[in-house]
Amino acid sequence: MIDIHSHILAEVDDGPKSWDISREMCRLSAEDGVEAIIATPHANERYFYDREYLEKAVQHLRSLVDDTLQIGLGCDFHLSYDNIQDALKNPARYTINETKYLLVELSNFSVPPQIGDSLMRLGDIGLVPILTHPERNPILQKSPRRVLEWVEAGVVVQVTASAFTGLWGETSHRSAHWLLEHDAVHVLASDCHDTKRRVPGLSAGREAVAQIVGDEIADALVEANPRAILNSQPLPYFPKPVMKD
Repeated sequence: MIDIHSHILAEVDDGPKSWDISREMCRLSAEDGVEAIIATPHANERYFYDREYLEKAVQHLRSLVDDTLQIGLGCDFHLSYDNIQDALKNPARYTINETKYLLVELSNFSVPPQIGDSLMRLGDIGLVPILTHPERNPILQKSPRRVLEWVEAGVVVQVTASAFTGLWGETSHRSAHWLLEHDAVHVLASDCHDTKRRVPGLSAGREAVAQIVGDEIADALVEANPRAILNSQPLPYFPKPVMKD
């Protein structure tokens, strides 16, 4: 399995507070069956995203875990005006392993109508936005059809694996199921932050998805699609979303 969304770098955002915890998170992830994980620190008004420093942090973490886990670098990119302007000028600064794929996080407090236009602007310069955890967004939980419209325009959707196991509560659980049943889930990721509650691992979420849609699709969400992302290739599993309820 491949995990494209994680907060495993110490002391850079709201993830682990020490390198010992970072190393333990990597151990847990590898033990769960993950072969490669992407560190995706936040880029928002609270956390400045310094790609050069973060590349050095990834190198340090690699030295701590040896060959037990492949580690790459991306970004948990908040879709703000300043971030968009910088990404339009410096797209490789934020993307997953300098591919065309960019994790995009929306605000929990406002998802204005022009968000779709912002996503398309990123697409106009060759980037493929990956919308992170819409099942946990309070606004999109009430209007999930907006997600389907973005998928029709080519946006990739990443759902938190633990949403399918109920960790995030009943509303997120129902929202994740709704998106899956409408063919609007393309990747599962851990979005792990620690070793206590938001822990690494994809296998439990993968099993929950397999119970709903079968092993073939479940495997695509944790292996085939994320591998294509790392290789900057089109996703092998990208069905047309089911627009009717």
